[in-house]
Amino acid sequence: MPAREPLSAEGWLAGHPYLEAVARFQREVDAALAGLAAEGPAVPDWSEYLEDFVQGEPVLRSASVAIDLAPAGTMIRSMVEGLSSRPLPAGLAEDIAGLRDELLHDGMTPDRMAGWLTGEDPFTPSRPGLLRHLGWTVMAAHVAPVTRSFAAWRDDDRWLRRYCPFCGSSPAMGQLVGTDPGRRRFLCCGRCRSRWAFRRTVCPFCETDSQGLASLSIEGESGLRIDWCEACKAYLKTYDGEGDERVLLADWSSLHLDVIALDRGLERAAASLYEIAPTLGQPETMTRACSARSHQDS
Repeated sequence: MPAREPLSAEGWLAGHPYLEAVARFQREVDAALAGLAAEGPAVPDWSEYLEDFVQGEPVLRSASVAIDLAPAGTMIRSMVEGLSSRPLPAGLAEDIAGLRDELLHDGMTPDRMAGWLTGEDPFTPSRPGLLRHLGWTVMAAHVAPVTRSFAAWRDDDRWLRRYCPFCGSSPAMGQLVGTDPGRRRFLCCGRCRSRWAFRRTVCPFCETDSQGLASLSIEGESGLRIDWCEACKAYLKTYDGEGDERVLLADWSSLHLDVIALDRGLERAAASLYEIAPTLGQPETMTRACSARSHQDS
């Protein structure tokens, strides 16, 4: 039997047309990113980082390895400049123009931009959500050779922490792979895009061991579901499967699941480059699009 073709973004949007606006903007961002050229940072000697790794110190917070992020800051400025000339919706175009002026004229050096993204510089941009989205999109691409090398070097069974081993962020999504009894759970960073192993029955936010987190299954959603903790009410969107990671772990492709979770009183504790404000109301097309049912994941 021939192998199934991986799910495409276009195929996903055909069944989820209400995501077209965010997908369109993401395409503009990806196109702008493709036009940027910069040499990635040098891959460090991981043996020098081993002690910090064992102690639970993420790579970007470790004093044992130095990764030059300033070029990413320069790339962020170039991306914003490029997007300012693209055909974007009026409100978004105004935000991009305002961010461009701020980055060019308000002393936002490449080092400061990179430092703000990693939590080392406390300056307050006027459009933090937009800068975070564009900044981490660039940053993830810039450090990709390092994150790939790090993933190949590290022993995930010596990490098993609820935050990203590379950048320290909380997970944006989860993934279940394999089959029982050897099935594994991975957490997925929405910022640097790292994936790492984590215990299946433990909440990745409050670390309560529930021996079976509550789960909300979504009909017709290609293995996507909402896992949530009865103790802290935080939820994690989870892809139960393999092969369609490029689309189903992209976070934007499952924003309708965030709407469903928020509608049920759950809390998005995950670090994400996308935000949904409950006070703005919930799109009826999203809430009608999914028929949800509760069950326990044993």
